[in-house]
Amino acid sequence: MTQQNHLRGVSLASSACILWGISGVAASTLFINNPHLTAMWLTQVRMISAGLILLVWGMVAGKHPFKIWHHRHAAWTAVSYGLLGLIPVQLCYFEAVRVGNAPIATIIQFLGPFIISIYYFLFKHVTPSRIELIGMIMAFIGTLLIVTHGHLNSLAISPVILFWGGLSAIGVATNTLIPRTILPKYGALTVTGWGLLIAGLFLTLLQPMWRVHLTITWPQLGLLIVIILLGTVAPFLMFARSLSDILPTTASLMDAFEPLAATVFSITFLNVQLTSFDFIGGLLIILAVMALSLNTHKMLHFLRRRRAHSSS
Repeated sequence: MTQQNHLRGVSLASSACILWGISGVAASTLFINNPHLTAMWLTQVRMISAGLILLVWGMVAGKHPFKIWHHRHAAWTAVSYGLLGLIPVQLCYFEAVRVGNAPIATIIQFLGPFIISIYYFLFKHVTPSRIELIGMIMAFIGTLLIVTHGHLNSLAISPVILFWGGLSAIGVATNTLIPRTILPKYGALTVTGWGLLIAGLFLTLLQPMWRVHLTITWPQLGLLIVIILLGTVAPFLMFARSLSDILPTTASLMDAFEPLAATVFSITFLNVQLTSFDFIGGLLIILAVMALSLNTHKMLHFLRRRRAHSSS
């Protein structure tokens, strides 16, 4: 791996995360300017549109996206990924943005990797390392600062924001864990495309989007296109491409750019006011997740060794 390839991979991964952060700010702008817009409708439009684009892209690239339906396990995994992974990570995140703001929603969602660590501890019996325990304590303190602003007897943010943000963090975990068995065979383009389309169509069955009477202005349509193309399709392709040049652990460190971008753009364009507790708490969470990401490869290596030992 050359230095040039490494730099390209880092640039692609960080740019993808910045675009994800911008999409949250764009969604927040839509909710502010159009009170009739719901997180459900926005999620449906985003998922169906992005899912179709990715699947068409996959067909053009010769990925044969329909092959996934030839195997029952893969098909059920794709459905589970859409319903249990992508719906909470996107719908619940937009709900947190709608009732709160993009920076806080993104920072709370950023706790997802720790839910993955808890999952591995409870169900895979992988004991957290020292750095992971330190990271969890940092993340807990950071979250406590954001939620209470230093006053432990009261909440500084609405419990509704905490509820939807917490569900979106769980969604980050399920979104990561569920498709891991089929990604190597079918590819991220196919799996994500079908997951998005399935999730969007399922939500449409629950609440048909055409029954929602909305008046969308041209600027709002522009923001919607930004969310679909620049906030979903483009960053996914960029992040997937970055993995050809850098390690997944390196790419995961770039995730820190998402809450940072959401914070900077929200303050700059939406005049969102954040307290020093929000900044300190957010910084602690970001540093904690970065520490966890640096140690992820050790956890995966341990799991591979344990699996090889148990099968021998």
